[in-house]
Amino acid sequence: MKIDVYSSAGTKKGTAELPSALFEAPIQTGLMHQAVMQQQGNRRAAIAHTKTRSEIRGSTRKVHPQKGTGRARRGPVRSPLLKGGNKAFGPRNVANFSRLMPHGMRRAALLSSLSYQAKRGVIVGLEEYPETVKTKQAFALLQKLPVAIGRPILFVLPGRHNGLMLSMRNIPRVKTLLVNYLNPEDILHASHVIFLTEALSKAEQIFTAKKKRVSQENPARVPAEKKAEKASDKPKTAKKAPAKKPAKSPKQS
Repeated sequence: MKIDVYSSAGTKKGTAELPSALFEAPIQTGLMHQAVMQQQGNRRAAIAHTKTRSEIRGSTRKVHPQKGTGRARRGPVRSPLLKGGNKAFGPRNVANFSRLMPHGMRRAALLSSLSYQAKRGVIVGLEEYPETVKTKQAFALLQKLPVAIGRPILFVLPGRHNGLMLSMRNIPRVKTLLVNYLNPEDILHASHVIFLTEALSKAEQIFTAKKKRVSQENPARVPAEKKAEKASDKPKTAKKAPAKKPAKSPKQS
């Protein structure tokens, strides 16, 4: 899959090939939804808080006798049934909204989000941008790019770039993000995703590289095949046959 690449002046320079490992993954809507809900739940703070019966100010005396008055059987004024009482089963600020999600599922949700936006055709490449910090120049670039100003726009950078980060932060609904902090929520929320060309290769290196096991430092992690090779290299010594015991002579009667 190819995308158009533009220069800092807003002119089209050519095309770039999107890494198939990142932008041609299977699209799993349920997994993407689960990842976004996890992100939102992990940063959610329990603000709503109601008091229990023990925290309400008021007397614990029974309002009126149990029998003989003809009225309802009332307890103290702190009852949740009376005005000024506590809230029964109300929200508390000790609620925990965080969720857990395995690393493999989170990685699959990220690749699915990138593939979904690539299929929609909202990903654009940017060749370079100067280090000068000027919002007017950054806004002029957005006017020349094939993006809708006013809609959420995401810039993906390979590293810290003061020219883009400081120039774009004053433009509403425009966000800059380092490539190693890519996440499904920001990708799916954006109407247009602009990758710097260096960020594409760095994203492929980060999100598709496999961790190598260091077997030399920890001999306990040496694979079974290598153990068998080491065992075969050792010289085999012939085992001595056990000495035969002399046969016992029959007892003379």
